Amino acid sequence: MPQTIGIIGSGLVGGAVARLAVDAGYSVVLSNSRGPETIADLIRELGSLARAGTVEEAIVAADIVAIPVPLASFETLPAEKLAGKVVIDQTNYYPEFWRNTELDNGERTSSELVQRHLKDALVVKALHNLDWNHMYSNARPQGDPNRTTMPIAGDDPDAKAIVTEFLQTVGYDVIDAGSLAESWRIEPNSPIYFWPYAPSIPDGLTEDEQKRYYLEHPVPPISAHTARKMIDNAERLSPVGGTLAAMPPAHVAIFMDLASDNTVQK
Repeated sequence: MPQTIGIIGSGLVGGAVARLAVDAGYSVVLSNSRGPETIADLIRELGSLARAGTVEEAIVAADIVAIPVPLASFETLPAEKLAGKVVIDQTNYYPEFWRNTELDNGERTSSELVQRHLKDALVVKALHNLDWNHMYSNARPQGDPNRTTMPIAGDDPDAKAIVTEFLQTVGYDVIDAGSLAESWRIEPNSPIYFWPYAPSIPDGLTEDEQKRYYLEHPVPPISAHTARKMIDNAERLSPVGGTLAAMPPAHVAIFMDLASDNTVQK
């Protein structure tokens, strides 16, 4: 089992990955674009298995590198330093924030763009299709009846096996959605993207009650059989990419609140 997870990006999603990892006994090196000193509070919260570092230090130490960063910044990732590393691609394409002609035309998937830039890394699409809160709170030990299934996609079988073991260890069953070229099946607007991993909000709640319910309630598990059906039944839609309008409203409201408080960081 890999012993160290390097994370480039210490915001909400990066913090959730770090919490999953340390709870499962992995060591974690967290980094961001602002410097190790900016994440001292998070490191104290995570405990002795976590430390802050520069991006280069996180990469050098890591057996697996997670990149919970905006897709628009993928070309800033240090390709040469990531050569030979297994990289968990958590990016998603949202054209309202950043546009790319190749993606708009369906010529490539977002993970293919990341892999082309990280040409000597082993990119696996995973942990990209749910929010930071439920990524952590929905994890369950092996054998738990409420354990859910997460999709992955990638071109290298060994890298996919490594990421599968990591996900299984931190609390999820895993289903293979195919190659990076097929990762559109698990991207925004696909059946397995986000909505199945978000709680259904009862009618009649105020906005604040909806946000509180969303954060506090778990999500019914997705079986491997159901996940396979969602992946196989996916259709490649046009226009490509997600929109905030297509996301759960409570999630968007929480995200906007955090963004206005400058809580959403790289």
